[in-house]
Amino acid sequence: MKRLAIFVSGGGTNLQRIAEYFTPNPEVDLACVVSNNKDAYANQRAKNLGIPLLLVDKEYFNGDQFIARMKSLDIDLIVLAGFLWLIPQGLIDAFPNKIINIHPALLPKYGGKGFYGHHVHEAVVAAHEKESGITIHYVNEHYDSGNIIFQKKVALTDTDTPDDVAAKIHVLEQENFPVVIEKLLFDKK
Repeated sequence: MKRLAIFVSGGGTNLQRIAEYFTPNPEVDLACVVSNNKDAYANQRAKNLGIPLLLVDKEYFNGDQFIARMKSLDIDLIVLAGFLWLIPQGLIDAFPNKIINIHPALLPKYGGKGFYGHHVHEAVVAAHEKESGITIHYVNEHYDSGNIIFQKKVALTDTDTPDDVAAKIHVLEQENFPVVIEKLLFDKK
């Protein structure tokens, strides 16, 4: 049995998709959802899906008790699905190459602190990019700079708005994120 922890801060559409993808698979358990936002709709999604929810504040999240809690759950992979806090070094050390993130752009462009969600799509449109996409990468001590696992591109048009780009990126996330997670869990190429 492979055990996932999903970290969220917002709406939780990727959480929902990951849960739906893995529900039929008896070899994967969504062990917990960790949220740093008491008002995030992802929290309600976790409850609706029957996944244990852990609300965290900065002090607890950055401390040894949180690491111990994650270890006690025998987590095989931590998945950041719209989680906006920097991951502390202690957690990275405790789960080497076991923490991944999805970013709504083709890194290394449009990554780093402050580049999340609509901020990314606005920057992509302002730069008149001809393509954008998603990047799934390992997490290290810096925002969006860990080794890249997977990228998928989508063409953009001159008339695309940030909302149009967001919709295209959302499709890529929904189609690819669970598949990449499954490959990592089961060492599939």
